[in-house]
Amino acid sequence: MPLASIVVPAFNAAATLPDTLRSLQGQTCRDLEVVVVDDGSTDETAAIVAHAADADPRIRLVKQPNRGLAGARNSGIAQATGAYIGFCDADDLWHPAKLQTHIAHFATAPAVGLSFSGSLLIDAQGRATGHAQRPRLAGITPRHVFKRNPVGNGSAPVFRRAALDAIAWRPRIEFQRDWIFDETFRQSEDIECWLRFALCTDWRIEGVPGLLTCYRIHRDALSADTDRQMQSWERMVVKLRPLAPAFFATHTDAARAYQLRYLARRSVRNGDAAAACRLAAQALAASRAPLVEEPLKTLTTWLAARALQRFGRAPLDWAAALRRLAARHMPERTP
Repeated sequence: MPLASIVVPAFNAAATLPDTLRSLQGQTCRDLEVVVVDDGSTDETAAIVAHAADADPRIRLVKQPNRGLAGARNSGIAQATGAYIGFCDADDLWHPAKLQTHIAHFATAPAVGLSFSGSLLIDAQGRATGHAQRPRLAGITPRHVFKRNPVGNGSAPVFRRAALDAIAWRPRIEFQRDWIFDETFRQSEDIECWLRFALCTDWRIEGVPGLLTCYRIHRDALSADTDRQMQSWERMVVKLRPLAPAFFATHTDAARAYQLRYLARRSVRNGDAAAACRLAAQALAASRAPLVEEPLKTLTTWLAARALQRFGRAPLDWAAALRRLAARHMPERTP
């Protein structure tokens, strides 16, 4: 059996999947398998994986009718045989040393069940946007996960298999394999999983230094639908509240404000001035916690939304071009 498994959920991912697979095949830790779950694709996704598997037996193809991102991850976990399981979406990339870094982290920190890293943000063409997710790495509690989601995105974490098993369950409607991710969510399924993990297990969540994931941002992606994303987030709170009523009573207002601020920033990047201004105002109304705890980022978000409303995208595009130019001179960010 391989030491580690990397689960790649893929739906109509033919345009980006070859680069994703190359980044996983290029891992310095060679003792791995790549389990690609074709989630009902209608393009060449399955053929691309089959061709890659012919050349590299570490790659396996699992095909299923469409069950969504959570369902594809669950099927990949069920097929995975490694003692460590990581996730990489079919449009994202891993730094060559990412898997090895997480395995070394687990070896020195036996209480850690979820290891993650920071992420470099790239655009649809794979170019660095100049933005990055540089999260808190240590001393992480459920409060940090709820408010700021340090794990960041679904391509950042690597788990011990035993830690994933600790949050597995099988709904009455399921007859084939356990669920780790809640398949009734089509958005917010990742933060729901991380927070449930933090609330319901004794495993620690801890990060490693470096931007070891390239996380692709699509302006037209489903995640750009901020209203639906906010509704999914609120549904997550309703679902998990019975697990820790006092925790949610204490932290929900602040966490909601942070979520609204995050969506405001995404709206700025997507060029949606109306949504950015509305969400930034709602964030300030929900709680003053982001303004008190992170005043610079909160005020910058509000000012960027207002600038987009008044001047359009041009100033933001110029700033993005400057950030991309600067990113070219920072090799530690480039997988």
